[in-house]
Amino acid sequence: MLTISLADYLWYVDEALDAMVGIVTDLGDELANRRPQLAGANSPYVILTHCLGVMEFWGGQAVAGRAIERDRAAEFVASGPVADLADRATAARARLRADVAALESLAVPRGTVYGPDALTPVGTTQGGVLLHIYEELCQHLGQMELTRDVLLAAQ
Repeated sequence: MLTISLADYLWYVDEALDAMVGIVTDLGDELANRRPQLAGANSPYVILTHCLGVMEFWGGQAVAGRAIERDRAAEFVASGPVADLADRATAARARLRADVAALESLAVPRGTVYGPDALTPVGTTQGGVLLHIYEELCQHLGQMELTRDVLLAAQ
């Protein structure tokens, strides 16, 4: 059986979050809140805000079993000071650590997983939920790196 410690998992989560926070911090308030001139593109601020929502919802609801009121649509129109977003990332990191402290990786999620997700590993094990969180962070880190590059090239 494959096992990974929570400390190892959280190290990788921290690496992804550190990279995303570093990007928005390096870009500063103006560029971090700008969307590239591409159809459907999101700003780096939006991308990180969405990732924090992913962590809160999946870690809090599916792993910890907390009731979460998520406004996913608001994540995609978010904007604001980078310093505030970096502080929110720090808080989200601590909250995720608390949410996964009682992880039972092979147990079913503590919160209900709806729709098509219910038939995937995200809906069947808490470990599957953790992998989904990391998958989202990695996917969106790559998106944010490309977004940064497009924004800087347009300067």
